Amino acid sequence: MLVLALFVALAAQGAAQDSSLEGVWRSPGGNSIMKIEACGASPCGTVTWASDKAKKDSAKTTSQLVGTQLLTALQQDGKGRWHGKLFIPDRNMRVTAKLQRVSAQQLKVSGCAAGGMVCKAAVWTAWAGPLPTDTSVPAPK
Repeated sequence: MLVLALFVALAAQGAAQDSSLEGVWRSPGGNSIMKIEACGASPCGTVTWASDKAKKDSAKTTSQLVGTQLLTALQQDGKGRWHGKLFIPDRNMRVTAKLQRVSAQQLKVSGCAAGGMVCKAAVWTAWAGPLPTDTSVPAPK
């Protein structure tokens, strides 16, 4: 019985670690890198690097893409998924966000507008190491 209890405790600990959003994440096209970390009572995601293209695409809605919070008000549900708000700078939209760790290296980010009628999902990848110095090209994989 003790072995079973220990196994359940370790499995629960592993599930909690796997559902963490904290880290540095590269967008699918490599045009931005976001850091998710604690922001008061809940995590938030802030752009830490952006390509020239991403900066140009968002220039109409934000004068400074780097430093902009894309993910806010994130709360975890009982199944390891996260819900909150996602700001899409190039469209000047704030939509409902759903996030879930797919693996240690992948984070699925979904955004829904119009009451959930229009949704889009993308898989962001973990970024390790220094931020790129060249903003004229997407961040490498």
